[in-house]
Amino acid sequence: MRIGIVILPDQRWAESQRRWRQADEWGFDHAWTYDHLGWRDLVDGPWFDSMTTLTAAATVTSRIRLGTLVASPNFRHPAAFARQITTVDDVSGGRLLLGLGAGGIGFDSAVLGGETLPPRQRVDRFAEFTELLDLILREDGTTWRGDWFAAVDARNNPGCVQQPRVPFVVAANGPRSMRLVARFGQGWVTTGTDADDVEGWWGTVSALSARLDRTLDEAGRDPATLDRYLSLDAAPVFSLSSAQFFADQVGRAADLGFTDVVTHWPRASSWYAGDEAVLADVATRLLPELRG
Repeated sequence: MRIGIVILPDQRWAESQRRWRQADEWGFDHAWTYDHLGWRDLVDGPWFDSMTTLTAAATVTSRIRLGTLVASPNFRHPAAFARQITTVDDVSGGRLLLGLGAGGIGFDSAVLGGETLPPRQRVDRFAEFTELLDLILREDGTTWRGDWFAAVDARNNPGCVQQPRVPFVVAANGPRSMRLVARFGQGWVTTGTDADDVEGWWGTVSALSARLDRTLDEAGRDPATLDRYLSLDAAPVFSLSSAQFFADQVGRAADLGFTDVVTHWPRASSWYAGDEAVLADVATRLLPELRG
């Protein structure tokens, strides 16, 4: 089991860099940040750009993989985004993981003044976004005109350090998005779906995992070629509420066939409120055992 941590981009770099360094030194396998222009009620507080943050994180870490959880077409164009991806992969020496999702409603979808899309159209846009981004990152000189995006001779020189491109970790719960996982993903990430209690949430995770198995089978995709990521903190209880609870959650994820889990750096209040001492205990006492 590989274990990762999300560090929200809500602190000035003078404070945030300590967390990225510490995650690397503790031995976490991957570290992520949210790719939003603003997120939920934190939109009124400090918030920083994801790709710039990951570039800075690459300079203060040496081994940990770095990623977006997740980038979406809400405010991204594949041609411009491909340049940022190539840059972060280069600065990090090939450590970038690219989490991708359809994008929800809220600040990101409204701040640019566009219309709020219904779910079907968001998935339509995501499918085109993912296909075009894949093409630009793998081939130099891409020309494309679709329903949502266009590109004329989009360049990727020198290309990603990781070849043929950086790994895509595709967020998907529905059938159409899962087909994108089967086609483009090196990884699948899920948050499960809403539930009243932890047991109910695990039931949704199990059902989604079974759906992915069916999708891979229908696509003729070998399940062994796909990593499976679970965001533990979508459950009704924060995964780092105690060290024992975290260990239990990791065990349950492994039982369902997940290769990777992700928790969040505890915050003082609001989302992911918790005690950094629990994180330190997990990292120094339990992490080697859980990863092994």
